[in-house]
Amino acid sequence: MAELSRQIDMEKLLSLSDDLVKVLKDKRDINTLTQCLDHSKSLHSSCDADLNQLLSSIQDYQRKIDVCKQKTEQVKSEVAAEAEVDLLQKDLEEEFEKERALQEELRVITNEMNDLEHKRISIEERKRALKKSEKDDLRTEMMLSMYASVTKIIPDLNEQSKVSGYIVDRDKNVVEKFEYDPAKMTDFDTCQSIWKAINSS
Repeated sequence: MAELSRQIDMEKLLSLSDDLVKVLKDKRDINTLTQCLDHSKSLHSSCDADLNQLLSSIQDYQRKIDVCKQKTEQVKSEVAAEAEVDLLQKDLEEEFEKERALQEELRVITNEMNDLEHKRISIEERKRALKKSEKDDLRTEMMLSMYASVTKIIPDLNEQSKVSGYIVDRDKNVVEKFEYDPAKMTDFDTCQSIWKAINSS
């Protein structure tokens, strides 16, 4: 009969531990971070494509500028009409202006890519921190389970202002709540009171 009572009490203890695990584990942050990382990779790929296209356009405009320079030099050497030289100079200035606009666009895209890279690194660091937190939570759960088995105490982690929890007596199949105010008692007195409650249960 005592063995059956001990088994029932252990099932309650395991149930309390399972509830604690559910509170400590929340996958929503990891899912959100994973979605952000996927979106970041997609944007990074799109920016790479835009960057390659811009570099190709800049090379084309550079070739056109070189051609205009050659024509300008050729016209000057042949003492061409001043109107034609002015026209070529105007074309050259327009090409320079287009190149400046493309360089500015390239600078903006480069900044966006750098920003995306920083965000990706930040997201990966947060994912690593969450995984570490999950491992720490599991370790804490196992420690709480061991403490509860050895000391008969299950602490109330939700109560931060007071030292509180439950004293579990497997033989008597009893769960007794305790609560102590640290502002009114020293740590030593609190420990003494908890041990007295355990010994008397």
